[in-house]
Amino acid sequence: MRRKRKPGAQRFLLKQVKVMKYLHTMVRVSDLEKSLDFYCAKLGLVELRRYDEEQGRFTNVFLAAPEDVTAQVELTYNWDPQEYPDGRNFGHLAYQVEDIYMLCQRLMEQGVIINRPPRDGRMAFVRSPDGISIELLQRGEALALTEPWISMPNVGTW
Repeated sequence: MRRKRKPGAQRFLLKQVKVMKYLHTMVRVSDLEKSLDFYCAKLGLVELRRYDEEQGRFTNVFLAAPEDVTAQVELTYNWDPQEYPDGRNFGHLAYQVEDIYMLCQRLMEQGVIINRPPRDGRMAFVRSPDGISIELLQRGEALALTEPWISMPNVGTW
């Protein structure tokens, strides 16, 4: 049996949602330069701002996709060496891309392993130097299935 909503209940829920805004996802990195090379030079994100905290001994670098600076990833680099096994149980970051085949080809040419190739023309996974899974999703409809992608096996974990 469905419960009846009180008049105005839906309006309240909508107002509540409007006060919340996604800011960023924080990822700890062990080598800031390697991570910036991966996220910026290879994946194509842009650096928006950087914050060095001498007292806390860390650096925060905020990155975003060039066409969507509202969805940000914060790279946190602790100056004192630390290990972060398996991304500290982090799930993944997801980015929508214009041409998944072109991006995966470019990433492979730059030495990035495609852990889950875009066999379906829609989704692929790669990993950052710190083992963070990055999901790449084709914008709009899936691309036509084509080689070499449909025959490529998964590599490692994603």
